[in-house]
Amino acid sequence: MTSKGDTLLPNPESRIPNPESRIPNPDSRMPLFHYKALNTRGELLDGQMEAGSSAEVVARLQEQGHLPVEAKLASEASGASVWKGLFKPKPFAGARLVQFTQQLATLLGAGQPLDRALTILLELPEDEAARRTIGDVRDAVRGGSSLSAALERQHGTFSRLYVNMVRAGEAGGSLQETLARLADYLERTRALQGRVVNALIYPAILLVMVGGSLLFLFGYVVPQFGAMYESLDAELPLFTKIVLGIGLFVRDWWIVLLAVPALALWWFDRKRRDPVFREAFDAWLLQRRFVGGLVAKAETARLARTLGTLVRNGVPLITALGIGRNVLGNRVLAADVDAAAQEVKNGVALSTALGRNKRYPRLALQMIQVGEESGALDAMLVKTAETFEQETSIALDRMLAALVPVVTIVLAAVVGVVVLAVLMPLYGLTNAIG
Repeated sequence: MTSKGDTLLPNPESRIPNPESRIPNPDSRMPLFHYKALNTRGELLDGQMEAGSSAEVVARLQEQGHLPVEAKLASEASGASVWKGLFKPKPFAGARLVQFTQQLATLLGAGQPLDRALTILLELPEDEAARRTIGDVRDAVRGGSSLSAALERQHGTFSRLYVNMVRAGEAGGSLQETLARLADYLERTRALQGRVVNALIYPAILLVMVGGSLLFLFGYVVPQFGAMYESLDAELPLFTKIVLGIGLFVRDWWIVLLAVPALALWWFDRKRRDPVFREAFDAWLLQRRFVGGLVAKAETARLARTLGTLVRNGVPLITALGIGRNVLGNRVLAADVDAAAQEVKNGVALSTALGRNKRYPRLALQMIQVGEESGALDAMLVKTAETFEQETSIALDRMLAALVPVVTIVLAAVVGVVVLAVLMPLYGLTNAIG
């Protein structure tokens, strides 16, 4: 089965029989390894796993009956797999994962046995990889495994959060309710991510179009006027000479002007895999006046909804913090969660522990404190998520509303300057002739 999905973070106690009754301990931070292996059908498995060493990764794969091909630290893996993942859809991701979870919850709520529900769902996907994944899960369940254990064996297709939510539902005897809540969580998270991505895509497209327009204006239109003035042997003002010089530079070096940003993006993409650089960049980003607040709000919403959903389904707070930090994209905020987990373990309140470094919004910390004092932490975490999802959405809408007129004014100003620079000498020549 060729599958490549979310990071597979295995249960550290997976070697103990019947692991479905155990919730993994997130406190032991192990490095993340990227691996490739062949299954019994000769299909390539490509995923990630937390382990103490590459030898342990190989041993785990062999225990599962696979033939290891490669195991290396994820930080050392090439970026090819990252770009490949952009064009190769995952068996379960986005709307498909939400739909699968909702349908499974509905079938279990209707009284269908788990293996029967999975058999029904097996016929629904059109994608062969998705059908194979559901088939493998069903076969594992029929063989006596719990649903969480079967999902965990799918090599990263289902995230650690997903597996732990299912495991908690099984332990509490409320699998159907847990799946329904999980589907709601996935849908809300997907909606928030969609708004953020859409807010980033639109400015990127707009800036590319504006850049292309200016490149055409300076690289093609302006040099035409330069050639005309040169044939007329006209005396040009300094301002016009500067604009015509820029146009000639763009015409002769346009490939460099395109290559430099591309190389800068490539360099930044490579540097982002360096933990030291990534942490420094994330810290710098949080300190920016507008962008930092937006990032903090979006990350707070994701963390609060993850913690609230996990705690509501019976996952211990320490374990929930270990899982929740993995949904954060900002490494500095994730490190704050790690530090908070250690303090919570020692009896410190969650609101106090998260507020140590003053990076999380004060309103969120106050809401969490109210939840702790009232004994309704899970409900208040969900309310915190809803509040900051709404604030993030409003901030993004305001950003887009301000961006369009700003870019339009800048483009109009540049075009106006160029027009004045190239037409003023022509107007002067016309008056002189007249």
